[in-house]
Amino acid sequence: MPRWTMAIDLDKCLGCQACTVACRMENNTPIAGPEQAEKGRAILWNEVIPFVEGEYPNVKARYIPRPCMHCDDPLCVKVCPVKATYKNEEGTVLVDYDRCIGCRFCTVGCPYTVRYFNWHEPYFPEALKARLNPDVPIRPKGVVEKCTFCIHRLQRARAKAEAEGRVFQASDYVPACVQTCTGRARYFGDLDDPNSLVSQLLKSPRAFHLLEELGTKPKVFYLREG
Repeated sequence: MPRWTMAIDLDKCLGCQACTVACRMENNTPIAGPEQAEKGRAILWNEVIPFVEGEYPNVKARYIPRPCMHCDDPLCVKVCPVKATYKNEEGTVLVDYDRCIGCRFCTVGCPYTVRYFNWHEPYFPEALKARLNPDVPIRPKGVVEKCTFCIHRLQRARAKAEAEGRVFQASDYVPACVQTCTGRARYFGDLDDPNSLVSQLLKSPRAFHLLEELGTKPKVFYLREG
């Protein structure tokens, strides 16, 4: 059974936010609009956070992309009173929207602030309605949503491999943000496969996890700038 993970090379990240746009289009993420965004209610499953390093005139613009960390010991799962948030057999943290009661305990429990409460009925401009992904449900008002590692792509890839009479390969499955990254800064694969690129990158001296001291064991990790 694979254990999916993502590596993000901060040396290659351009801050272009192609991953953010790809994630929104792939996963039918609702558009909040200016008024809701001002209230902090914008929904970004795959946010790119800019920051400045150094002092003038030696200043560098840096970026940290932040999807769900899909922790191996997720706090969000522990605090959900109705078991709507859960970790599947392959280590991906998901939300059962039919069970979610919108209490937002998981949002408070997540130290990475990557969960978003759907305050209103999902809104999409007319020009985007024809482009909605039929493989992904539209989440209703009152539930919490977040990055799923584009798990619908995994289901589609496995079905395709079965239809073609071949064994499913980890390389058949790539989330939208990884596929779209213009700087090729993202890597995805099976952490438990010693031959996979992501498992080898984790051994790099540049590798680190966000808030590792909390003990959540995030599966998304980063490579420091060189």
